[in-house]
Amino acid sequence: MNHRSHPDPPERVAVIGAGMVGLSTAWFIQGLGVETVVYDHHDVGSGSSWGNAGWLTPTIATPLPEPAVLRYGMRAMVNPSSPVYVPASANPKLLQFLLQFASNCTQARWERAMSALAPLNEGALRAFEEMEAPELGVRTQAADPLLAAYRDEGVRDVLIEEFRHIGKSGQRVRYDLLSGDEARSMEPALSREIVAAIRIDGQRFLNPAAFVNGLAEAVKRRGAHIRTRSRVRAVEGGGHGAWIDGERFDAVVIATGARLKELARPLGVKRLVQAGRGYSFTVAADHLPKGPIYFPAERVACSPVNGRLRLAGMMEFRPVDAPLDKRRIEAIKNAAAPLLMGANLEDRQHEWVGSRPCTTDGLPLVGRTRHPRVFVAGGHGMWGITLGPVTGKLLAQQIVTGRTPAALRAVDPLR
Repeated sequence: MNHRSHPDPPERVAVIGAGMVGLSTAWFIQGLGVETVVYDHHDVGSGSSWGNAGWLTPTIATPLPEPAVLRYGMRAMVNPSSPVYVPASANPKLLQFLLQFASNCTQARWERAMSALAPLNEGALRAFEEMEAPELGVRTQAADPLLAAYRDEGVRDVLIEEFRHIGKSGQRVRYDLLSGDEARSMEPALSREIVAAIRIDGQRFLNPAAFVNGLAEAVKRRGAHIRTRSRVRAVEGGGHGAWIDGERFDAVVIATGARLKELARPLGVKRLVQAGRGYSFTVAADHLPKGPIYFPAERVACSPVNGRLRLAGMMEFRPVDAPLDKRRIEAIKNAAAPLLMGANLEDRQHEWVGSRPCTTDGLPLVGRTRHPRVFVAGGHGMWGITLGPVTGKLLAQQIVTGRTPAALRAVDPLR
């Protein structure tokens, strides 16, 4: 950390956004003895926290802009069945985002961003351990194991090469290579199509809706007020405080996910944040996996949730409020069908789409805005569940002490 102390530590802080990122920030602010109020324009966990795969996988939390995206090609991206989809009618703001995103899809920029993520990844699971006090009432589970499974042994080399580059950033990856039969002995849910796999050790997972709601209840028991159905339309800063609808707070945190720019842009946060929408649904399965399964070539993630199998995937650059596109659900189903045994993919429940907040350089936006009493916590892309608690912990320290933790310098929202 740097050594600038806070001239006037806050006594009352507002957090706008009741997803994993906002509630984690509120939790750690409370732990430093500060009264907290949480706002959300819908309800607790109603954004991208609700229906995602629930993976806590800092080992593979990597920047979204990567060279493979350019190799994939824009022609593939306009296909609704593609894992990454851009509608042909993209508006000028989306095209601006995509151009900046593409400029970061080089090996050198990916490695620079990976080095920035590495210290956050290193502290991610420790932050969860700190939160899992008895008062929380919900827990994470060991992903024992997390399997990445393949129909083609040669394609597996892509992830192995990525592990090599992750290692260059200073982040260790522990994994073992498996045959298809070895993988099936661990996880009978895998079909005979799987010929190779990677076992990735040291990761965890959770039921995202249950965890976020448990976190909200714990934050309330600690004394916070959570004001749902309360849409904040502006945050005003001035002097030694910040105001929401005429109510004064010593500091305000904007953690509104894919809507971050609505409140943060007037406060000097110019980085583009685009909704990268992901889809999921649940099915009954004869062999419910013990933990997460990943099909990297198909970009489909599977997790056990409440006795059913959740399948999640896709990256779709469309507006936050665009309706669910059934073609994307079908694309996940068709990709997973040959790879799973005993999963009833036609009897789907909980079909869902949620908007991940993506940045053009693949790094979060966490820290102080142009106004010294207003902060943002967002832009985590696919890693809001994994990195929400660690960035919330570090941001809480910055808000209360006035010192910026070293791990937050590379994700400064004014960069």
